[in-house]
Amino acid sequence: MYATFECRTVDQLIAFGSNGRVYSVPVALLPGGRGDGQPVTTLIELESGTQLLHYFAGPASATLLLSNSGGYGFLASVDNLVSRHKGGKSFLTLGDGETLCPPSHAAGSTGGQPLPAATHVACASAGGRILTFEISELKTMANGGRGLLLIDLEPKDQLVGAAAYTRSVRIEGVGRSGKAREETLEIRSLNNARAARGRKGKAADLGFKPSSVTRVE
Repeated sequence: MYATFECRTVDQLIAFGSNGRVYSVPVALLPGGRGDGQPVTTLIELESGTQLLHYFAGPASATLLLSNSGGYGFLASVDNLVSRHKGGKSFLTLGDGETLCPPSHAAGSTGGQPLPAATHVACASAGGRILTFEISELKTMANGGRGLLLIDLEPKDQLVGAAAYTRSVRIEGVGRSGKAREETLEIRSLNNARAARGRKGKAADLGFKPSSVTRVE
């Protein structure tokens, strides 16, 4: 997954492996922007058979919402994810067949600018169900793990992402014709899917199959 991050040299680059391990590299050690760069895999010791799925770059004080396709998740600070070892550390517990969803920036700052602390979480499933709830229903897990149930999934359905937000999120996916689609959901639509954490959520009339959900505001 490709991404760009506005960050400072004092920040950390966090790489998330398919096996639940997290790897960290100080941004100051990354190559300058004038060259062709350097593969992240040359800066860490990646276990055989492991792929890097997602990335985040930001200050140690930033808080991330971490989730998996099985519908579980929790909060963790970037400082919790930093390791002194190039081999990283085991942090996320994944069940059989589960994959890690993209991390969502819940609080902290970006590029030195403060980011408003998220007040809610929006979950989106591949089956088109949306659930939103207050972020206070989650707990911070400094040592990682599996977390709490975010959304009660139907058999064969899976979580495509969980985004921390204050006012809006963007749902991306693929329509019947195979064309990429996206829709931004504002407060009113998100409140229509409001319930307690761990509920099934509401079927969303999107007209396409969701593949990701990201914070807009």
